[in-house]
Amino acid sequence: MPLRDHFRPPLDNLRHWEGFHGQWPAMIVLDLMRKLPERYFAEPRVHLGNVAEYEVRVFDAKRNSRLVAAVEIVSPSNKDRPEHRRLFVAKCAALLQNQVSVTIVDLVTTRGFNLYAELLDLIGQTDPSLGSEPPPLYAAACRTTKRGDAWSLEAWAHLLGVGEPLPTLPLWLAENLVVPLELEASYEETCRVLRIAG
Repeated sequence: MPLRDHFRPPLDNLRHWEGFHGQWPAMIVLDLMRKLPERYFAEPRVHLGNVAEYEVRVFDAKRNSRLVAAVEIVSPSNKDRPEHRRLFVAKCAALLQNQVSVTIVDLVTTRGFNLYAELLDLIGQTDPSLGSEPPPLYAAACRTTKRGDAWSLEAWAHLLGVGEPLPTLPLWLAENLVVPLELEASYEETCRVLRIAG
């Protein structure tokens, strides 16, 4: 089923986007727990306040529950003000600096900013696939890798569109360990559970 617009009519008159955003992290966790090796576990996180945060965090139990991956689902409040965008981007940059793989998923159709592009700008990187006007809907997976003495950024970005399926992205748990983050499957299961029609 295709991506719906959760922020505009007719859907926003029938369902609250907050309900979808609150449920989706739990569905991503359910999907990941079927795939993660035994030593890893995932948890949903929802923080409400001036800036709402919706995320999934993946931990390595054999390394004192070290955070190894984060899936950040962008909310409207992450994009509504320059200071909120800076906070979101700084959080993602700090995670990458600590060798945590970061996935950003942005379905917010009512704000025109691209936080992935702003993250790249902050850390001095570019992604030619974004073009001169980075699109507001996208999903991007990023990780830092070390080659010799130098650190580099690897990224997999996909442009999203209402009416199109969501991609599968790599979720890196370690230098040579990755599991698929199947956004379409968890998205559709969330819509099914919440009775959001296609």
